[in-house]
Amino acid sequence: MEPGKAISSELNRNLYEPIEPYSTGFFKVSDLHTIYYEQSGNPSGHPVVFLHGGPGGGTTPSNRRFFDPEFYRIILFDQRGAGKSTPHACLVENTSWDLIADIEKLREHLEIPEWQVFGGSWGSTLALAYSQAHPDKVTGMVLRGIFLLRKKEIEWFYEGGAAAIYPDAWEPFRDLIPENERGCFIDAYSKRLNSDDMETQYAAARAWTKWEMMTAHLLPNEENIKRGDDDDFSLAFARIENHYFVNKGFFPSDSFLLDNVHKIRHINTTIVQGRYDVCCPMMSAWDLHKAWPEADFKVVADAGHSANEPGIAAELVAANEKLKNIIKNGS
Repeated sequence: MEPGKAISSELNRNLYEPIEPYSTGFFKVSDLHTIYYEQSGNPSGHPVVFLHGGPGGGTTPSNRRFFDPEFYRIILFDQRGAGKSTPHACLVENTSWDLIADIEKLREHLEIPEWQVFGGSWGSTLALAYSQAHPDKVTGMVLRGIFLLRKKEIEWFYEGGAAAIYPDAWEPFRDLIPENERGCFIDAYSKRLNSDDMETQYAAARAWTKWEMMTAHLLPNEENIKRGDDDDFSLAFARIENHYFVNKGFFPSDSFLLDNVHKIRHINTTIVQGRYDVCCPMMSAWDLHKAWPEADFKVVADAGHSANEPGIAAELVAANEKLKNIIKNGS
């Protein structure tokens, strides 16, 4: 038997059955913002907080399925302006640091001393930033589709890099913007997503969202692509993403998250990355792996970006199972 084979073969790699929350609520985090949150699984289980992507993507019921509901107390919440949180698509008081403060407020509100953190894409960005700010509150982490919000990552996806692989999906995104404004698509979209005319906002939001949805899977996923037609979803997704990207994630430097890995080096962590991720190319996961070799690093050979791709979902479930076993064994 190959070394390490025995342990990995014992880990469940199948998504858990769909479950309903045992509690849902709205929590006022500022004079302006109220966030939706829910709890499912075992009320006295080990707490885990799910950090959704985007920013602006919101949570979905399927997000609960990565966790053993008999072991975990599963907490999902919609970040400011996203999902069921209000005001919808609002950019005021909406920064990475506001979200990190909200995670802490929610943890205290739920009387949780410490918890596991799970996040993919922008959720991995926020998980890294949160854990670096509050390393003593994090028992373990599972990170997927690593996004460090560096200039080269934003430019790859929004300024023509990924267009080399998806020229067909790129054209509608590009063509919404007049040629004289194509020097910076992020800025051109920012102008439209903040227009006084709602139809201009919606048209930009649809184009922005469709571009990402058409590139998120190794093989096209029609259900995902249809989300671009949902004006409610698209508006929050596009406006909040663009707002964060224009502002470089509100981080003080381009390499901020890599520079602060030393604060979280001790936290048991698994990094899961699709080899053919076009949204968050593997260079970022690789840079994080080099800076943090202690973290488990799983590259899924036949996957793109989405957590719902079979190979990625299997590794995410297995990573949670591994952390569950560590907690159970008290090591």
